[in-house]
Amino acid sequence: MRGRWAQGLEPRNFTWVITGRFAISERPGGFARNHRKVRRQEELLWLAGNGFTHVLSLLDSPHNLHAYEEAGLAYEHIPLGRHEELPERLRDVYTTLSRWLYDPSERILMHHEEFGDRLLGVVPGFLLYSGLVREGPHAIVVLEKLTGRQLGSVGREIVAVTVNEGIFRHPPPVPEPAHSPKERVKRKASTKAKAAPKADGKAKAAATKKTAPGRGRKAKA
Repeated sequence: MRGRWAQGLEPRNFTWVITGRFAISERPGGFARNHRKVRRQEELLWLAGNGFTHVLSLLDSPHNLHAYEEAGLAYEHIPLGRHEELPERLRDVYTTLSRWLYDPSERILMHHEEFGDRLLGVVPGFLLYSGLVREGPHAIVVLEKLTGRQLGSVGREIVAVTVNEGIFRHPPPVPEPAHSPKERVKRKASTKAKAAPKADGKAKAAATKKTAPGRGRKAKA
């Protein structure tokens, strides 16, 4: 038992987003009333022993921050805040993650109070921001496959804010405008109309060529 404690304990719902680089989990030590100091120590020991260099806390409170300092883990605290604060806070979260991941030696854990929508919604948002995925629905599918959980309305709202506010490191490609059936018919008709004079010109030239040998002949009596 002593040897097992020395190795630490993997945080609950620990999931890699980018294998070996960026992971998410429940708050180390558990959430709310389930939080246990001994369990938190074991989980922080596991993180340090597995090469994690930074912890990003999305909690609204400063809980756990002193424990990260004691464990020698660097951290950043960016509360997601209220709905109207999301654009600014999400931009801070995405740029912080991007800055850390730029260094190949970094290994990051991001957490909220529990393994729920407030945490999970940030993942597809970051995938969109970083250009790893181009469309919101695709990013959500990736998240659901990674975690085995369906993203709820709160998480989808975070994705929507990311898209609607244009929080992207690399601007996504602009899709070609979709045309309605009526517009497609008009475009075809316009194309045919432009091609018609050329066809008429060829027809006239052909007709002239056929009648040319008859010129200058006298009519028979």
